[in-house]
Amino acid sequence: MKYITPISERQRLQVVERTAGFIQHGSKLFGRKFAEIPVVFDLSGGTAGMYRVRDTQRVIRYNPWIFAKYFDDSMAVTVPHEVAHYLVDCLHGLGKVRPHGVQWRGIMNAFGVEPRATGSFDLAGIPMRRQRRFPYRCECSTHQLATRRHNSVQRGEARYRCRDCGETLTAAS
Repeated sequence: MKYITPISERQRLQVVERTAGFIQHGSKLFGRKFAEIPVVFDLSGGTAGMYRVRDTQRVIRYNPWIFAKYFDDSMAVTVPHEVAHYLVDCLHGLGKVRPHGVQWRGIMNAFGVEPRATGSFDLAGIPMRRQRRFPYRCECSTHQLATRRHNSVQRGEARYRCRDCGETLTAAS
């Protein structure tokens, strides 16, 4: 399969400027200054954008392949969507409100954007990460566990049972 080309440097600059514009719009709406935050283009797969906080570092991440394929829609919907998450975090804190709750929807409406929680994109030509699978078995069949579940089993944090026979799954050798 041939992958599409990610957005150009010029388009990345447009996305960064649009992100800053929505942050400034939020500052006017709420009468307080919100700092500009880093914007990176490191997402892949089916996610168009993501607001992330690690420790005290806030960042907005975008998928350069989805932006390349759906540039206008991404500029109109994804950018304000992620900025709204940032503003909700600054105003209310992430642990105190639902991710796409009333506060987030209110900001999206104030931006003049329909508050959709997810997009529906045709992902043909967009690189997708594939989860590695690990074989497990029970009395009646074999099963495939994804990396996260496999690691939980290996660390002794979780056990999984077969839906048919109820036996605990064990790693196939």
